[in-house]
Amino acid sequence: MPQLKELLVEQLQDLLHAEGQLTDALPKMAEAANHPKLKEAFEKHLIQTQDHVERLRKVFEVLGEKAQPKPCRAMMGLIEEGKETMEEGAEKEPIAADLALIGAAQRVEHYEIAAYGTAKALARQIGAVDAARLLSHTLGEEESADFLLTAISDPLLQQAAIEDGGDSINLEAVGKQGTTRTTKRSEKSETMASRGR
Repeated sequence: MPQLKELLVEQLQDLLHAEGQLTDALPKMAEAANHPKLKEAFEKHLIQTQDHVERLRKVFEVLGEKAQPKPCRAMMGLIEEGKETMEEGAEKEPIAADLALIGAAQRVEHYEIAAYGTAKALARQIGAVDAARLLSHTLGEEESADFLLTAISDPLLQQAAIEDGGDSINLEAVGKQGTTRTTKRSEKSETMASRGR
């Protein structure tokens, strides 16, 4: 087997094992999530992950190779960290627990984005256009999942900041402080300009 195809097959075997591990982990993550949107995101991504497994099997078929998983130690480590995050989250405030869970989930997504990007590039390089198309589809879904997690985390981060600072934050004063700084900078620039600097 040519070296690039062999490398692609190894990457795919790794991904097949990684996705299989995620189908076991995602229901636990959904159960640990407090925010309804986060719970829903994990549940939807479980369905997508099951589709990813089927899509990977099609890629193996297109390449004329056997769909046999190879232990993915990176995903094992990420899932182990995720378990720790869930255990520690039981002792945290719900928002902090969800933010930690999002961080763990995004580390998984970033690993998958890198792995699918590499596999897609290898498939293209060896001229396996159908395989590259299937891998590109999954890559897009992984990127979307990561984007969704960021969108869910933004309001949680804002809420946590408000709770940490107390509820006496005056947003109007914050805006005026920014305006005052801008005005002072403008005045300083004008003064320097009039002095020829």
